[in-house]
Amino acid sequence: MPNRLATETSPYLLQHADNPVDWWPWCEEALALARAQDKPILLSIGYSSCHWCHVMAHECFEDAEVAALMNRDFINLKVDREERPDLDHIYQSAHQLLKGRPGGWPLTMFLTPDGLPFFGGTYFPKTPRYRLPGFMDLLRDVARAFAEERRELEAGGARLRAELSRLSAPAAAAHHSELDESPCKVLRDTLKAAFDRRYGGFGEAPKFPRASDLEFLLQRAATDADETAGEMALSTLTRMAEGGLFDHLGGGFYRYSTDEQWRIPHFEKMLCDNAALLRLYADAFAYRGDACFRTAVERTAAWMMGEMQSPEGGYYTALDADSEGHEGRFYVWDRKHAQRIVPPEAWKAFERHYGLDARAGFEGAWHLHVAEPLERTAKKTGLGEDEVVRLLDLGRQALLAERAGRVRPGCDSKRLAGWNGMMIAGMAHAGRVFGRKAWQNSARRAFDFVRSRMWQDGRLTATSDGGPGRFNAYLDDHAWLIDAALELLQCGFDAEVLAFAEDLADALLDDFEDRERGGFDFTRHDHEALILRPRPLHDNATASGNGVAARALARLAQLTGEVRYLDAAERTVRAAWSQLTRNPAGCASLVLALQDVLQAPSLVVLSGERDALTPLREAVQLRYLPRVMSLEVPAEAADVPPVLARRAPVGSAAAWVCHGRTCLPPVSDVTALSRMLTKQGFHG
Repeated sequence: MPNRLATETSPYLLQHADNPVDWWPWCEEALALARAQDKPILLSIGYSSCHWCHVMAHECFEDAEVAALMNRDFINLKVDREERPDLDHIYQSAHQLLKGRPGGWPLTMFLTPDGLPFFGGTYFPKTPRYRLPGFMDLLRDVARAFAEERRELEAGGARLRAELSRLSAPAAAAHHSELDESPCKVLRDTLKAAFDRRYGGFGEAPKFPRASDLEFLLQRAATDADETAGEMALSTLTRMAEGGLFDHLGGGFYRYSTDEQWRIPHFEKMLCDNAALLRLYADAFAYRGDACFRTAVERTAAWMMGEMQSPEGGYYTALDADSEGHEGRFYVWDRKHAQRIVPPEAWKAFERHYGLDARAGFEGAWHLHVAEPLERTAKKTGLGEDEVVRLLDLGRQALLAERAGRVRPGCDSKRLAGWNGMMIAGMAHAGRVFGRKAWQNSARRAFDFVRSRMWQDGRLTATSDGGPGRFNAYLDDHAWLIDAALELLQCGFDAEVLAFAEDLADALLDDFEDRERGGFDFTRHDHEALILRPRPLHDNATASGNGVAARALARLAQLTGEVRYLDAAERTVRAAWSQLTRNPAGCASLVLALQDVLQAPSLVVLSGERDALTPLREAVQLRYLPRVMSLEVPAEAADVPPVLARRAPVGSAAAWVCHGRTCLPPVSDVTALSRMLTKQGFHG
């Protein structure tokens, strides 16, 4: 019999709708029931593409014996961490304090009826295994402790809440005069100390892409001629694109690498990771033009449009790591089977180039990665490079066609406002760099979906299954969508897109900002009261909402002339200054925002006949200019802010380079424009 999750829209919650566990979604009715029955709460947080969430579901939540204990002694709440990142942040932080180590998913927390955590963990097997207690034993122990030691557990929960509040309390804001670029050098040196010179990336396995850190380093390479920063960024990007982190057949990046060499990934594909990397690889290509960067962008964009965009326009959230109950089964190969599929004339080059002539790397199977450079494959096979490229493409197409007949990984089809914002920005940005109108149009369709389905009565919602949105949107959702609007505007001025960006910015200032101390809370001022109101400063899998918001607001101020947006951006950086000066590691997005506050990005306004504008447009869009925005504004455009209202003489084209409210005299030739941009410190 379905439980109370059957009417939810989250694919993750629906996966548990037929469990024998009497699950509730997080709601006031469930919390009130816990208080009324005086039972502890068992809170389980996960997401649909999480491998160990599936394992624990099969071992525990689908088991009638386990469910009987859960139903007898607890009120059981199931939460999709992507729908409710506020709850995930709070209880992951609680786990960190309780256990002294990071949590993960599934997150398993035990709470008092008032929601105070007193014990927790992540994955538990049904019976003791992997040096972990069995879940059935744990359920009995927790229920007994709650009955016999309740006063001590509640006191510990209260102390934990106080400690969470202390750790999340904002520090005193810095004065404007205290801001300088010192965190930039400290962050660069910190990354250098952790850099893996042999394989790229930072630290030991498992290795994550860390897109914000790489963006920071790439920007330093371009704006400060920092060769070491450039080496760290570009070598890491090359290793990731050529390694097993990238799907060489279907496109897109997996979640992270389980080994230091980027060969064997954790096979889930997340929208947020691919959004950040699509944009980053487009920038890397604009900076250095490597073929592997182009390949990563083109195949990721094609995969996104072909598999991850809904008919209504919004982008789906994730693809599962598992299929047929096994991680990676959809993606890996038996060598002999692959040899039968790849055309015979292509096999010799294909097996060498993609590592099929070496030992199996993943549970007795082979996962494609670039094992040797193209030129070496050509030399070893005695073929020309162009012929090797042709043969490799033949092999890829043959394996891709074969793979299409396999059981596909599950798709989490919900559409998240913020993650859609990230991919809209990525597709629009890559489309501009590569001159691909189809990519830009894909971004516009997704933006229209969010605006039509998830903006309701002047409020943004967080998630949609294709219909009207649900849940209050969070800081990150607003910030990433403003950033998306800024990228779309650089593909072509649209007064409605700019107006929506201002609506989102106004909502940030009205509903999220701490006006006294600066910075933004993760939830709205009128959000459900929880045991903690997070204010995240650190980048995690995605950039910090405060960092993204500060950057987006500073740049929106450049377009609109709205000083209040710039002031809010500065207040955010000043509120984070204590963290940035103490330890900027993990705060790259705020360090990038600091740079925009200290020196506003340049704005290039293009005006004139479209054909005549082409050389000027390409001079800006085809170069890596991370601290430049460029907008082409047609003469007939309506509702144009004054700073953008520039008009070239009829039949000609011109570019204005602006800083704040001041614009230099217009130029009409590429050499003059390039010289002006170079004077601003761009070496790329």
